[in-house]
Amino acid sequence: MTNAVVSFGSGQFPIAISRRGRDTLAVVAVVLLATTAAPAIAQMGMGFGGQAVGGISVDAHGIVRTLDPEASQALAARRRELLAQGAGVAGKPAALRKVSLARLCKAVDEFTSSGKPLSADVIFLGGLERITHVFVDPDGHDVILAGPADAAVIDPAGNVVSAASGRPLLQLEDLITALRAIDAARAGGIRCSIDPSPEGVTKLQRYLGSLSTIGANPEATLRTMENVLGPQKVSVGGVPAESRMAQVLVAADYRMKRIGMGLEPSGVAALPSYLSMVPAGGTSGATLPRFWLEADYDPIIRDPDELAWQLSGRRMKCLTESDIFAAGGPARGKAPADKVAQAWCSAMTEHYDDLARRQPVFAELTNCVDLCVVAALIHGRQLDKRAGLDLAPLVDATRLRLPAYEAPATLSTVATGFKKGSRWIVSASGGVQFQPWAFATNTAESSTSADDRAAAIAGRPADAWFWD
Repeated sequence: MTNAVVSFGSGQFPIAISRRGRDTLAVVAVVLLATTAAPAIAQMGMGFGGQAVGGISVDAHGIVRTLDPEASQALAARRRELLAQGAGVAGKPAALRKVSLARLCKAVDEFTSSGKPLSADVIFLGGLERITHVFVDPDGHDVILAGPADAAVIDPAGNVVSAASGRPLLQLEDLITALRAIDAARAGGIRCSIDPSPEGVTKLQRYLGSLSTIGANPEATLRTMENVLGPQKVSVGGVPAESRMAQVLVAADYRMKRIGMGLEPSGVAALPSYLSMVPAGGTSGATLPRFWLEADYDPIIRDPDELAWQLSGRRMKCLTESDIFAAGGPARGKAPADKVAQAWCSAMTEHYDDLARRQPVFAELTNCVDLCVVAALIHGRQLDKRAGLDLAPLVDATRLRLPAYEAPATLSTVATGFKKGSRWIVSASGGVQFQPWAFATNTAESSTSADDRAAAIAGRPADAWFWD
């Protein structure tokens, strides 16, 4: 008998199979794939030109599907058309653009009361690429968000990005989602996961236990595995499952799995697939590596009066731990660390920014993290109350209804594998989780941000809601 490993969803499960024949079923992969579907096209407004996010779409049954090239091209064309029809996002780059939440609230109120679609400037927060500063202005009854910004363009995949850097721009609906959901996210943070059903796991174990080799027709065996395991469940926590932010979380997790499995290239030479790093001898049947993405920040700098805040040092980390198989399922974190998994995880962490430049969904994920940290800062430190600012036009769902995306519910299971020597190698694992409240409470005092705050307030024009 020899150990084998079957991988799917959030981990791997070892089984014992007889060693017979030349090609042993040493490791088999079950990964998350889907067929293609074009998104619905909406009129200009939040949900800008369609509801596809990160190269995926979700149908009315909650099934997550990859977007085919023709659908991506159609989405890009529609968004370029809408951007040309609208006012367009501010046409020049800025090192520190300021956005007034008070005036943004007023602009949103005016748009919603008139029934007109929101302008691109409003949808994309004046072209902000990220938020590096938050300033409180009690005299002006305002909270000001500031950071680098640029003009908007549409990339070939249909993403709305900075003309210079190619980074996705921040979006108003993600800010609103963060502000509305942040209090409920105190307990469990914000997260997503993709998991097979317990029943499917049991059936798959039985099926694999009946096999001695992958057989003369590996494709037939893999297709049977798909049917036995069945669809995998997508779960989202901390934000509404029907929100755009939920789509970003799922899309980033999905893309990480595909890169790890070698189903699509990362675009970064130093970040190969996890599979390509597994030696021909495979990994231990007792080691079940899982990967997930988490955020980290340096302490948030604040002035002594807590009116100026500066966010810096944000980075995404890929983490891994090894599970061990038990009678009731995998016992998480109980096995010794897998060195190959650690090496792949280190490469993902080190080259995450390079990856985000090539695959914008990973930058979209960091945008959502930034917005959630800002929401936790505003809510936790009561910055809106200190400023005398009423955020109801944004946070009151009865006054402003966000687009309802189809909630991701399931992914079709597709099995795949490739040979190294006489062994079939794979692994699939992933997840996204972060706790914005932890970052918002980690602060350090400095007087340097006070000067930036004074300059931002002094430079505010009389009639604009964002300025440089």
